[in-house]
Amino acid sequence: MTYQIKSLALYGHRPEQLRILALNPGRLNIITGDSRTGKTSIWTITDYCMGSTDYPVRAGKVRDYTSVFALQLVRGEQQLFIARPAPENSTSPAPRLCLQFQNAGAPPPPRDGIDFTFPLEAARRLLSEFCGIDRTVRIPAARGTTMSPSIRHALFFCLQAQNEIANPDHLFHSQGHEWRPQAIRDTLPYFLGAVEPEQAVRRARLKQLRAELKNVERQIAQAIQAAPAPGQARGLIAEAESAGLLSEPVDDIVGFDEALRILASALTRTLGELEYPDSTDHRAVLDRERRELRSRHQQIRSRITDLRQTLTEENDYLVQARDQRERLASLGLLRTAVDATSPHCPVCDSVVSSAQETTLRIREDLERLDSDVAFVSDDAPLIQGMIAVEEERLQELRAELVRNREHREALDAGLREAARFRSQSLRAASAQGRISLFLENAARAEHAPPVTDTREELKREIADLEEVLGSDMQADRLASCLSLINHKITTKARMLGLEHSEYPVRLDLRRLSVVADTPRGPVPLSDMGSGENWLGYHIAALLSLHEWFDEQGRPLPRVLVLDQPSQVYFPSDYDGPQVDLAGEDRASLLRVYQAITDTVSRLGGRFQVIVMEHADLGDDSFRAGVVERWRGGQAALIPPNWILQDD
Repeated sequence: MTYQIKSLALYGHRPEQLRILALNPGRLNIITGDSRTGKTSIWTITDYCMGSTDYPVRAGKVRDYTSVFALQLVRGEQQLFIARPAPENSTSPAPRLCLQFQNAGAPPPPRDGIDFTFPLEAARRLLSEFCGIDRTVRIPAARGTTMSPSIRHALFFCLQAQNEIANPDHLFHSQGHEWRPQAIRDTLPYFLGAVEPEQAVRRARLKQLRAELKNVERQIAQAIQAAPAPGQARGLIAEAESAGLLSEPVDDIVGFDEALRILASALTRTLGELEYPDSTDHRAVLDRERRELRSRHQQIRSRITDLRQTLTEENDYLVQARDQRERLASLGLLRTAVDATSPHCPVCDSVVSSAQETTLRIREDLERLDSDVAFVSDDAPLIQGMIAVEEERLQELRAELVRNREHREALDAGLREAARFRSQSLRAASAQGRISLFLENAARAEHAPPVTDTREELKREIADLEEVLGSDMQADRLASCLSLINHKITTKARMLGLEHSEYPVRLDLRRLSVVADTPRGPVPLSDMGSGENWLGYHIAALLSLHEWFDEQGRPLPRVLVLDQPSQVYFPSDYDGPQVDLAGEDRASLLRVYQAITDTVSRLGGRFQVIVMEHADLGDDSFRAGVVERWRGGQAALIPPNWILQDD
């Protein structure tokens, strides 16, 4: 069971100033009045007392003449008083709140009995627990993180501001703010009851592991890219030989560590000591090596192709031969064990003069067929083994080709740089500079913090979680919940006479909107015309959601606060003594209130609707819900005598 609002209280700047707006739990509560009487402040005060991180109360009399905002919440026999001071010198929200449990039916305490001792986060936790929200549940959120649902998430589905209640682009409260749409998508499955706590934790862990795997793969790729390549080292050795920096020729298959030692020795040579050996055309050697590697590569590929073709042909032959052999054997037409001296035909068993010769030929052919099948069957594994060996050689050749290319690229780079210099000494100096830079990078890579390769462990854990979650029914549960809710929305939309309601209407979590599925395609709320449709679908969707929340016992406030539903029928700044619509507009608005009244009655006191309204309809069902009228300057949220006393 969760809570409803018993009253809203405002404390003025004087000790005796206390304004209490009493509300009826489990019923429709309408506050109707003229413009600028403070109606809109009711939902902003509710939002502020529920732990808002900003100060939503707009500038005006409510802000000017109030020092403390408060709510009384009731949950069964429990009653909780929440108070939050107005900011003193700015619009920064007060960081501390007052939360006091009271006896059932107790009035708000006097101003001197209020102590603001709860930090904002602590107050949010207590309000969430009072609402019944399980704070131990972890819901996957953006960037691989998780979050716990809270009272702030529940308010997405409990408040509708004046600019939201008929908004064609936004269905839920504060949906237009940054990051809120994703938070609504993340938390709505929990509030619908489609999330199991353990599965939510596993999904969050899976999302985190995938992010970690991408990060490790990126770090390893960066480390590989930054590490010096063996081909570069051999290319620099060849350049050092050409520049006379090495006294002895170096073997082409020298190891990487030995190559680094040789390059380091090249830096110890002074330019005056250089002995210039006969230049060797290293490029020609590398080109010849590359041609040989490519030739061998092509030969091996051809052999693999031939072997695979042979294997394919043998497989085709085996399929046909075995099929024919099994067909004949299954019919019992060929009997290889018949008496060779018998005058009977081995096929039809009739007496023929040449039966003996025929029998011998058929038996020889059948035995040869069996022998061929056995030979081909034994040959297939051998061919597959040969293919595996050739493919391994092919991989080795590819690695050799890569090393050859690196060697040639490094050599070409050095030769291009050396060609800029006319003297051998300058060429040697250039080579030493390139070698020095290479060795510095090699040392930096060696002393860089090692990247721990945890890819295999992460992949195993991801695979285990994916296997566990493979049978997770959360998506099915969510689809089932939405299907039942969509039926409720469609029913209410038809009762309200909305356009497109003759077709199935559904709640689209991706769009965070209501969509009608018509024969011409889906029609989202934003594509529907008329403010009456926008208002009607908002009301139908929110009432349907709260019906579902109640039926499933979900932990949300059993409160829906609506700010001026009638605004689509007349200007929101209309300032008349009383507004009572006529004609079709009046009938349409009455249908909205009838839908609200029906839902409140159906839930038997477990659901409360608070409406701030400009209109004042003469219908009995509307008047029965009115708790206060603020018209003619005689009443408002801020009592007129507060203003007179201040003046």
